[in-house]
Amino acid sequence: MNNTGLPIIVALLASTLRLATPLIFAALGGLFSEKSGVVNIGLEGMLTIGAFFAVYGSFKTNNPWIGIIFAVISGAAIAAVHAFLSIHLKADQTISGVAINIFAAAITSYLLMVLFNRQGQTDGVTPLYYPKEAMQSIPVIGKFLGELNWYVFIAIALVIVTNYIFYKTPLGLRIRAVGEHPKAADTLGIGVYGIRYLCVILSGALAGLGGASLSLSNTNLFREGMVSGKGFIAIAAMIFGNYKPFGALWACLIFALADAFQIVAQGLGWPFPTEFYSAIPFIITMIVLSGFVGKTVPPAADGIPYEKGEK
Repeated sequence: MNNTGLPIIVALLASTLRLATPLIFAALGGLFSEKSGVVNIGLEGMLTIGAFFAVYGSFKTNNPWIGIIFAVISGAAIAAVHAFLSIHLKADQTISGVAINIFAAAITSYLLMVLFNRQGQTDGVTPLYYPKEAMQSIPVIGKFLGELNWYVFIAIALVIVTNYIFYKTPLGLRIRAVGEHPKAADTLGIGVYGIRYLCVILSGALAGLGGASLSLSNTNLFREGMVSGKGFIAIAAMIFGNYKPFGALWACLIFALADAFQIVAQGLGWPFPTEFYSAIPFIITMIVLSGFVGKTVPPAADGIPYEKGEK
């Protein structure tokens, strides 16, 4: 391979992983919620809340790690509201999720004025340190590793951990039992409500972490609209991945590759209109959609409220 093509490929692959990272966090969060039987359409809003409070926490403490903690806690908090509405009050889970998305967009816009006294975006904050030079000094793969960030490694590690939890631990067996046959699980002494609360709140924590990976990476600020549908793409990736961690990972990479390709392609000087590049991710998404529709199987009790003692 010539020296001209290699940097382009490295840039494309690194960009794909970076763009996939928030999708992976959110998709894993969605998996926990859906595996336990609760639909979580509110991932978009949880990403937004996490992205905002990651910057706010970092801004107040000048420590991006504290910002990440803020993001995780805020995402978990808003998810707890969804859990209460969906599990305790047995509200329509889709409507609850949509309401959270609307609320997140509104409250972050309001808090921009209250906490930062400005509209549109926050002030810039201290970036999360990544040893780019040290990574680039690694033989063979150094140039590639130097273009990544810590969130990429954390996301991939969490895919492995999530897969292990679901299929190798008693907790994972309980989660899957509650999502498939909650009445049978309850009969065996498994706390259906407790498992569902845990999983929904965990989904918000992971989505909050995904929000932090958006706002505390390249831009190091929060901007209104920066989530831009990524929560919905994460839901699509989770479904295309057949509700499995590694399946969701590959689906996220496909969507991110489409996005990364149109970014890299615009820098190559090809004689195509800007609209053509912008359409590439949507074209690839439709191709993926056409190949997966009707081939995925959600948990049997997904989206169905459980009433203890109901016959």
